[in-house]
Amino acid sequence: MDTGATFDPAPPTRYHPLMKQDPTQALRDTGVRVTRQREALLKVLTEASDHPDAAELHRRARTLDDSLSLATVYRTLSVLEREGVVLRLALENGGARYEVADAPHHDHIVDLDTGQITEFRSEKIEQLQREIAAELGYEIIHHRMELYCRKKT
Repeated sequence: MDTGATFDPAPPTRYHPLMKQDPTQALRDTGVRVTRQREALLKVLTEASDHPDAAELHRRARTLDDSLSLATVYRTLSVLEREGVVLRLALENGGARYEVADAPHHDHIVDLDTGQITEFRSEKIEQLQREIAAELGYEIIHHRMELYCRKKT
């Protein structure tokens, strides 16, 4: 059965459309000071092919700046999320995971056994959502879909 979905388990570096392909410049453009710690965290996030949590981001970013504390990571993530540079995925099966905000919309499959997150996009699903919203008198402004799954055995 053709679902129209495309799967991308290791997406390339992504940027928010307003970032002009440079997240540090996007922060500067909004008046946010770009500190050494913020630059380290942004570098880790833009290079990530997965969806790390704050503790994993802290571990990776400390290789770039060993003065970075976990508290600073949490504060920085809040700023980056507020400015639209980072998306926070609050998953049902645990803590938040993070990814750089990106222009192309995508959804997520969360493997309940491994915690692995797979990004996918299905135009059939997107069209059906638009049709349902329109039938009910709405226009979709934003949405997020997460499928919680287990591998078939």
